[in-house]
Amino acid sequence: MAKCRRSSLMLAGLVLGTAHVAAAQSATQTVTFEVQAINKIAVSGNPGPLVISTATAGQQPTPATDASTTYDITTNEANKSIQVALDLAMPAGLTLKIQLAAPTGATSAGAVTLSTIPQNAVTGISNVAQSGLTITYTLTASVTVPPTAQQTRTVTFTII
Repeated sequence: MAKCRRSSLMLAGLVLGTAHVAAAQSATQTVTFEVQAINKIAVSGNPGPLVISTATAGQQPTPATDASTTYDITTNEANKSIQVALDLAMPAGLTLKIQLAAPTGATSAGAVTLSTIPQNAVTGISNVAQSGLTITYTLTASVTVPPTAQQTRTVTFTII
């Protein structure tokens, strides 16, 4: 009887020990991750036509202004800038300027005269995700500019 009891205890210990070993079984995985540089800019669309059609007597023509468009920016890097440039030069006597509102912590260069050479419009952009920032265009003409047919220029915005 004692032998039977010992056998029963050993069998119970073996079953319980096996259950514990089965519960302790595990597996592993290796997770690889990375965050790459993110520098994205988008504009809300095209501004309305800039039409110079009036002047005060004795003054240069009244500039045409449009502030109906915006831009969005996301960067996870520090000290970035937005540069702006035209695809083609402006005709003689016409000047097209752009002013970008700066995202938080950055600095706007103010009204920048657009040309085919990229220029800084905003500097000091660091780790920001912001939208709805105003873009203002101003077209000026001297009185030496004759009536001109409608033309277009493409403005390129680049984060550097």
